[in-house]
Amino acid sequence: MNEIVGSHDLLLVTLDTLRYDVAQELAADGRIPHLARFLPGGRWERRHAPGSFTYASHQAMFAGFLPTPAAPGPHQRLFAARFAGSETTAPGTWVFDTPDLVSGLAAAGYRTVCIGGVGFFNRQAALGSVLPGLFQESHWEPEFGVASATSFEAQVARAEEVVAALPAEQRLFLFVNVAALHQPNWFHLPGATREAGDSRATHAAALEYVDRHVGRLFAAASSRRPCFAIVCSDHGTTYGEDGYTGHRLGHEAVWTVPYAQFTIEAAR
Repeated sequence: MNEIVGSHDLLLVTLDTLRYDVAQELAADGRIPHLARFLPGGRWERRHAPGSFTYASHQAMFAGFLPTPAAPGPHQRLFAARFAGSETTAPGTWVFDTPDLVSGLAAAGYRTVCIGGVGFFNRQAALGSVLPGLFQESHWEPEFGVASATSFEAQVARAEEVVAALPAEQRLFLFVNVAALHQPNWFHLPGATREAGDSRATHAAALEYVDRHVGRLFAAASSRRPCFAIVCSDHGTTYGEDGYTGHRLGHEAVWTVPYAQFTIEAAR
C-alpha cells in the first residue's frame, strides 16, 4: 500500500448487509458479471466482519481493521494507525498517524468523500453524523437510502458528479455505502410483495441490481488515474436460519462476508 497511496485514487465500497454465500453463488452462476469481471479469479474472498452491524463494522474499518481473512493468521493489514505492538502491521502496510484512516488519507493529500446509504450516514441525527463526519465532504439524500428502489443508481450518479468536479491533480478517496442489500429489499425481485417481505431470494435480486450499475461507478473512479478498489460487505444477515432474523447477532451468516481488492486501470 505504500506504493499505491499517493499514486492511485482509492475506492472503498461497502455492500451493506451482503451475505457471503449469496454473493459467492451469484458469482459462480454468472449472475453478477460486472462485479465478477474484477473479482480475483472471478470469486469473492471469504472473510470475517469486524462487527455484526453497520456502525460497529465501519468504525473498525475506518480505523484500518478491514474484514479479516477467514483462516488462521496473523494477517497483514493494508492500513493501520501507528500503534506500538501491533502484530498485523507489516512493511507493506500504509501507516497513518491520525485517529482514523479517513483523516490519515486527508493528511496525505487526498480529498475524502462519503456517499452514504443506510441510516448511519444520513446526518438526520447526531448518531447518523458520526461516520460521515470523518470525511471532508459527505452526501446523503432519501434517494440513496434503504427505502429507495433506485438507491444505487442515484449514488452512482452523485459519484460521477463528485469525480467530474475535482481538479485533475487531486487525489481522491471515495467511500460508498450501498444500501440496496439492506432490508427492505423485496422490491428488487419481480413479483415479490411487501406483505411477503424480504428473503434470501430478494437479497440476491438486490445484488443483481447493484451489479447492473456498478460498472459506471468503477469507470468514474478510474477516469483520471488507476484506482485501487476494495469492495466488501460490512456484515451479513439472517433470513430465518436457526430461528434468527436480521443481524447484530452472532451467527455464521452475519459474521462471514465477501471481500475483494483489485486495481482498476485508468480509463483511456
